[in-house]
Amino acid sequence: MGSLDTIFKAYDVRGVVPDELDAGVCRRIGAAFAVFAAAPTIAVARDMRASGQELSSAFAEGAMGQGVDVIDLGLASTDLLYFAAGRLDVPGAMFTASHNPARYNGVKLCLSGARPVGKDTGLDQIKALVADPPPPAAAAGTMRGQELIGEYAAHVRSFVDVGALRPLKVVADTANGMGGLVVPRVFEGLPYDLELLFPELDGNFPNHPPDPIQPENLKALQARVLDSGAHVGLAFDGDADRVFLVDEQAEPVSGSTTTAMVAKAMLEKHPGATIIHNLICSKAVPEIIRENGGTPVRTRVGHSYIKAVMAETDAVFGGEHSGHYYFRDNYRADSGLVAAVVLLELMGVAGKPLSELRKPFERYAMSGEINTQVDADPLAVIDRVAEAHGGADLDRTDGLTVDHGTWWFNLRPSNTEPLLRLNLEAPTRPECDAHVGEVLSLLRGSGEGQGG
Repeated sequence: MGSLDTIFKAYDVRGVVPDELDAGVCRRIGAAFAVFAAAPTIAVARDMRASGQELSSAFAEGAMGQGVDVIDLGLASTDLLYFAAGRLDVPGAMFTASHNPARYNGVKLCLSGARPVGKDTGLDQIKALVADPPPPAAAAGTMRGQELIGEYAAHVRSFVDVGALRPLKVVADTANGMGGLVVPRVFEGLPYDLELLFPELDGNFPNHPPDPIQPENLKALQARVLDSGAHVGLAFDGDADRVFLVDEQAEPVSGSTTTAMVAKAMLEKHPGATIIHNLICSKAVPEIIRENGGTPVRTRVGHSYIKAVMAETDAVFGGEHSGHYYFRDNYRADSGLVAAVVLLELMGVAGKPLSELRKPFERYAMSGEINTQVDADPLAVIDRVAEAHGGADLDRTDGLTVDHGTWWFNLRPSNTEPLLRLNLEAPTRPECDAHVGEVLSLLRGSGEGQGG
């Protein structure tokens, strides 16, 4: 199972095509998922990567071999697949490698109602079934196509009062990803002057990588926002489930700030609601939730944890610093486009430029995520850091969170690489930079070298 250990990650299956992931493996994954899900029908979709058609078709063959019927949604964004799993009440499989380079592909799986499938919620069982394939069913299932993009677009628009929206100039960089398909459909009928950058679906990503959390991948959007006098820029990742914003001055808006702003907007519509935020979000997020009458709940990083806590608490919204935004009325699934339209409505109601609107939500200086390559056992390094900060409040919910009161940081191991991920927040930029230097020096003192 060595090769399967390589491609089965914490939340999905992902690998280089065809070296690590090919049609044969996908056929076995399809059969395994059909047995695990134990449902009569599965929905399958794919992004624009060149290998998507072959791999998704093989997956469908595997599922049909277990007597399961397949609904082929064709090209779709990941949040469209989640919408289908919720609206049709069927398990789903989305073929995508999200923001990874062109040579990668993968599959994100969910159960009916868009319930997550991760390492702790079924992915390990599916991997075991791939290693020991089940026998075929006596009768094969069938496949049919279904078009849901129109229903999906209407569903996204249902999160806002369309009549209350005011005209804005919006630039959306879809990075040759699935945003090029879904963003125009969602914006149909809305009072926005929408300009698309790189809308052509091209899994080779000829313009820039589809990873908007990296500042260099925002440059084209920032330049166009300034040149066109746009009110806001939207940057989507490859499968269009994440969004990052830049304001009219082309300054990026962090995932924490976006979480806080959407939380405020959702609390205006759902007074007193519970809001989820992960533990690397700014401390401003729970402060703002409380100030607006909501109840903040802190969770581990990762969609399977957030969706589970949302179900337990009936939270109306959940946000992650990484640009994933979850909505109860979206089957608790994440959608960058829902977050985008909610923020556009907020901008219209406020009647202020985003550069001004964001200020009350940005109270502290954050480091952003800093990855450090480690040669030793990452957990042992984390223990050393904990010892060095013994006087602080230590929390092991997800990696190590060290809270000194006026400043804090979280150090988490990567699920897939020998990396430690550092997120740090302090009252001012000089203090933040100084404390980052202290923590990185401590890591290097353990024999590690800093990576990008």
